Amino acid sequence: MTVANGSEPKDNGGVTPPGDVTPSETPDNRPSMSDLAAGYAGKAGLQRNSAGHVDMLKSAGGVQGIAESILPGLVFLVVFTFSRDLGPSLIAALAAAAIFTVVRLVQRRPLTQAVAGVVGVGISAWLANTTGKAEDFYVLGFFTNIAYIAALVVSIAIKWPVAGLLFGFVRNEGLDWRKDPERLRAYKLGTWIVVAVLALRLVVQVPLYFMGEAGLTALATTRLLMGAPLYILGLWVAWLVTKPAAQPSKPSSSAD
Repeated sequence: MTVANGSEPKDNGGVTPPGDVTPSETPDNRPSMSDLAAGYAGKAGLQRNSAGHVDMLKSAGGVQGIAESILPGLVFLVVFTFSRDLGPSLIAALAAAAIFTVVRLVQRRPLTQAVAGVVGVGISAWLANTTGKAEDFYVLGFFTNIAYIAALVVSIAIKWPVAGLLFGFVRNEGLDWRKDPERLRAYKLGTWIVVAVLALRLVVQVPLYFMGEAGLTALATTRLLMGAPLYILGLWVAWLVTKPAAQPSKPSSSAD
């Protein structure tokens, strides 16, 4: 799902929010708030299945996307465990991330996720190589988590909870949920659930990081388990919690 620029029609991935219009239908050809929010949902990678529900696996990047997020760290851990040599371990992790970029080139698929992975692994490798500490390979993830938590909390504070921006368009609610205090509360709660998932990662992993090399195996293992699998679980719980209440069916009127 992407937002087109200029006057091109936008593709909402099958999601048509109520009252949504293309940028060309707004004054001065400027995108409306609905357009911007729909674009945000698309860029966040949220996908829905044929039944109209969030596709958890696709939203996490699919099998390939999950592998891209897991394997470089796993390769780093395995090589370092057997070699106890930081240099080859970092090179192996970078090579694993680069392979996924080549695979996407061959598949002619968007490179954004793979390139972001290479950049992330590159920064992590630079940090670990600079300090000479293997555990510093994982420190970038802590700051990324903190940034996400801050953004999510701000979205709740200003009454634009991220869960509403994402799920609202999957459910064809557009931005109408903001006019309903009950729906707004539900989406705030859904966003807090995602915050809790990210905070749990820090609570578990930061103490392992400060254990140094002694906690490296446990840190790397929890990074794998609390990465995509925990994200999918948190997203699923947030989806269930924010589910709209069933509307009572109106009794059919019979003719006199």
